[in-house]
Amino acid sequence: MATITHLTETTPNVSVEELLAGFHPSYRFGEVSFDTYRPDPSQPSQAEAVSKLQQFADSVGKNAGGGVLSKLFGKKKAAKNGIYLDGGFGVGKTHLLASLWHASPGPKSFGTFVEYTNLVGALSFRQTVEVLSQYKLVCIDEFELDDPGDTVLMSRLMRELSDAGVKLAATSNTLPGALGEGRFAAVDFQREIKALSDQFDVHRVDGEDFRHRGLPEAPKPLEDSNIEQFARERYPEATLAVDNFDELVTHMSKVHPSRYRQLLADTDVLVLHNVDTITDQSIALRFVVLADRLYDKDVPIIASGKPFSDLFTPEMMSGGYQKKYFRAVSRLTALAREGQVGESAA
Repeated sequence: MATITHLTETTPNVSVEELLAGFHPSYRFGEVSFDTYRPDPSQPSQAEAVSKLQQFADSVGKNAGGGVLSKLFGKKKAAKNGIYLDGGFGVGKTHLLASLWHASPGPKSFGTFVEYTNLVGALSFRQTVEVLSQYKLVCIDEFELDDPGDTVLMSRLMRELSDAGVKLAATSNTLPGALGEGRFAAVDFQREIKALSDQFDVHRVDGEDFRHRGLPEAPKPLEDSNIEQFARERYPEATLAVDNFDELVTHMSKVHPSRYRQLLADTDVLVLHNVDTITDQSIALRFVVLADRLYDKDVPIIASGKPFSDLFTPEMMSGGYQKKYFRAVSRLTALAREGQVGESAA
């Protein structure tokens, strides 16, 4: 018989150790490797990326002559401590980054750009630097800058970690020299952006761009009076988190995004009553983080109200954060299709 819980009644208290324990590839990439990556023969940059990352993995944990003193006084220019994969959606960058993480010695961390900024918010900048400086490798997936504050924050963090000898690896669909363009006056922050780009050797991974495939069609929302019974019948042995959408949105504003992973720890299926359009951008960005954590954990969604294609306003979907919102809509739609029509969200 299904177990019923409510996310709105859950406020996780998470220790530093528990937060850091979550910085690893999601279950979707829990067992990937360079051998399981299938390069497209028509795109030689994909096979080249595998070779470069294998070489980079061999360098993790070894002193490559980096650090502040060698940069100031060394006769030979030190090798860069970072590698950066640029390319469109759906070309396997996360698979490659997770493969690097699995192939490298620890201690090491793997998280999205948003998770690292949330970590700083939860711990403080200085404590984050102190903790991550002890690591041999820091992997940053979906590297994207959305505002000047993040630009300064992440440039400082990457610079200090690189100076400490930490190897850095990142993925993005924006070249490091172009980070922030279209979101704010990037020209005013060229020094910080250049400091970021100087940390990395850049490799372009070509291939079919997921953006050209379009978003999957959102399933038709169910009648509100039927969704709990539908969920019980489809998932009779699962733990169902059953919440009203408006109440969940309110609760999320009181829980730090760094704790959303723990918020969902005991949830097998999310049942949402009366999904509605989010009009507050700060809440919308929090829901993007929740969508990522739901997708990481592969939590099917059963919902009533509006389809997830209407979750964000048209202004949001065409504004500076549109990549985040499109990714969230795509992932939530996939999870809803899994929950309501039985289609895999892989």
